[in-house]
Amino acid sequence: MNPDVRDPRAEPVLAPPPVGPRPEHRPRVAVVGGGIAGLAAACGLAERDVEVVLLEREPGLGGRLLGWETTLADGSTATMSRGFHAFFRQYYNLRGLLRRADPDLDGLVALPDYPLVHSSGARDRFSGLPSTPPLNAFALAATSPSFPLTELAGVNLPAVLQLLDVDVPGVHERMGHRSARELLEVTGFPATARHLAFEVFSRSFFAAPEQLSAAEMAVMFHVYFLGSAEGLVFDVPRSPFPQALWNPLAGYLRGLGVELRTGAPVDGITPGGRLRHRVDWSEAAGARSGEFDAVVLAADPRGLRELVSRSPELGSARWRSRVSRIPSAPPFLVSRYWLDRPVRPHRQAFLGTGGYPTLDNVSVLERYEDQAREWSDRTGGSVVELHAYALAEGCDAQAERKSLWEQATTVYPELAAARQVDARHEMRADCALFPPGGYADRCTVTTPDPFLVVAGDHVRVDLPVALMEGAATSGMSAANALLPRWGRRGHTLWTVPRQGRSPALRALARAARRRRGQST
Repeated sequence: MNPDVRDPRAEPVLAPPPVGPRPEHRPRVAVVGGGIAGLAAACGLAERDVEVVLLEREPGLGGRLLGWETTLADGSTATMSRGFHAFFRQYYNLRGLLRRADPDLDGLVALPDYPLVHSSGARDRFSGLPSTPPLNAFALAATSPSFPLTELAGVNLPAVLQLLDVDVPGVHERMGHRSARELLEVTGFPATARHLAFEVFSRSFFAAPEQLSAAEMAVMFHVYFLGSAEGLVFDVPRSPFPQALWNPLAGYLRGLGVELRTGAPVDGITPGGRLRHRVDWSEAAGARSGEFDAVVLAADPRGLRELVSRSPELGSARWRSRVSRIPSAPPFLVSRYWLDRPVRPHRQAFLGTGGYPTLDNVSVLERYEDQAREWSDRTGGSVVELHAYALAEGCDAQAERKSLWEQATTVYPELAAARQVDARHEMRADCALFPPGGYADRCTVTTPDPFLVVAGDHVRVDLPVALMEGAATSGMSAANALLPRWGRRGHTLWTVPRQGRSPALRALARAARRRRGQST
């Protein structure tokens, strides 16, 4: 039993049994990508006596949770990263991966609240709600200022019921053609609730609501609120990502014999001679190559597209065409500031924001991260991080940084008087996008080549998972797709319930669809 599973309705995805004999030699696999998906795949394979070489183009592990050292203007050293990530309690497979090296998850610390503020002044929070659906939803509607009683009469109840009848992949067939914006509008939720609560959540997928599939938003509601009894409480790393997460996990993997090669971008994959695949990569010491029985492609969307385009003999033409169409989300910006004075004592560790041109959240790192706390204690200042999740393509980076800071000063006015001791900015465009109508064309774990598999949060696994949990689940699923072929048992995974929790409410939702004669 997974120690993170507290919800009695959480479901196991049983380990696939062996389907073939054990080969005479120990299987050898290349895992391309050292993010969560690649680390999960490497772990799942190595724990079943598979030789694994993990190749990561960046100088460290973690993918979008990479961390690296930087020297500040005051001479101190800090670990920079690409920003805040929430480790929700229903991330069963991700937490199971981390427990390999940190059995008690001491590297994580709980944040008890998730406050939200709108530019209009409206505020909301999710602390104190019951954890069990649908009581949590009723309590939110009854107590939240975003759901004024005078406006609840205008809610489209048949449309809202569809959020209680989520199943994967069925919800994508029913709702995937619409955008999240359309879903929010058709539900008739009060404007404050749409703009403050739900749009804040939708932008956590690194896309504006009109760019995100309505089905993805429905699945998100299911995973985090309407389908899981784990609640909205989440944890964050108490130290920078390398120290809290990846260094311990790297030690665990090395103990299993995994060869971890960072700073090793893969140049191409071709048919092998003795083994099935030849992988060519570059290192500081020069070009390298190796042959492998199988390959796990755990790169981000852009990296996967580029690698497959450089490997013309990989997979089938139809599959390669599908890979070429994998969409990337718009650019996002992370700005971190080391300030000469503290923010006000009551400021939360994390604040979600809505209604601002680009500002999506504000973090005060010394509230939870030990390295930032040490700097704050020593200098009397604060370490503040700002996120903009979905910027315009081709935007001016300098202008966006300036605008993001100005927006933050309207949320925390004391920032305007602070002197910036130093700052670091990261603008990237390598996250996955889940647009309306895109589910059917999404890459799956398996490919036309049974010894070539794909992992990442952009990969379709037909389970209600998202973001980091989607990456971890796909990585273990990739391992599970290979292991039975070599006479090895796979790994049992866990998921929140695969459909809405209440049979009665699901039946009402289906009756409403039949009466309307159409999807939501």
